[in-house]
Amino acid sequence: MARATAAALVSAGVRVAILDRPESKGAEVASELGQDTTFHPCDVRDPVGTEEALATAVDALGAIHIAVNTAGGGLSRRTVTKDGPMDLDFFADIIALNLIATFNLNRLQAWQMSKNEPDADDERGVIINTASIAAFEGQIGQVAYSAAKGGLVSMTLTMARDLGTLGIRVLTIAPSLFMTGLTERIPDEMAQGLLRHAAFPRRPGRPDEYAKLALAIVENPMLNGTTFRLDGGTRFSPK
Repeated sequence: MARATAAALVSAGVRVAILDRPESKGAEVASELGQDTTFHPCDVRDPVGTEEALATAVDALGAIHIAVNTAGGGLSRRTVTKDGPMDLDFFADIIALNLIATFNLNRLQAWQMSKNEPDADDERGVIINTASIAAFEGQIGQVAYSAAKGGLVSMTLTMARDLGTLGIRVLTIAPSLFMTGLTERIPDEMAQGLLRHAAFPRRPGRPDEYAKLALAIVENPMLNGTTFRLDGGTRFSPK
């Protein structure tokens, strides 16, 4: 989804900086996209390294006006099993990756945006975060993931209100099952089970469909403080 959004932004004439893990394909993607697209390696769970990478990205771009945050993920584990309660570190790690790391990026991105000159609509920037429909209908074993993604949804309006006087918008996209590097490992039978309650289309979402929504958000200044479900009418069943 990040790659598709970066490509869409470049096609729209936007200069892009990619932040991803050192072992990712970030450098390769930046080279493919061209137009001065840069890659800045970091692990978003490392707040110091992330701040340094973002500062380098801002130096490369000159400023930051659009931030699209897609980092996240996590395994499933029930609150209690026959072996005992969920390991607390497991829960904390999921929260750290999906919620705390995103908030850290948001606060740093917003600070940089606050230095921008406002445009004709008095806007200085827009932040787009990525949750999941698991924030609303988490399945069995997704308690940690649902809590993290629900946190992103819950902070969207509040952060938009926090940053409104600065001319910075904050929105969240909550996808259903999408074709990403993570979901490629999901067996077809399981994927079909997740999609059986979709209205239409009954297939995984495509990264370009995420990118189209992200660009629509960027282009429409009246969109703010809300979460958009991107799910084809899907509602996850308990399992």
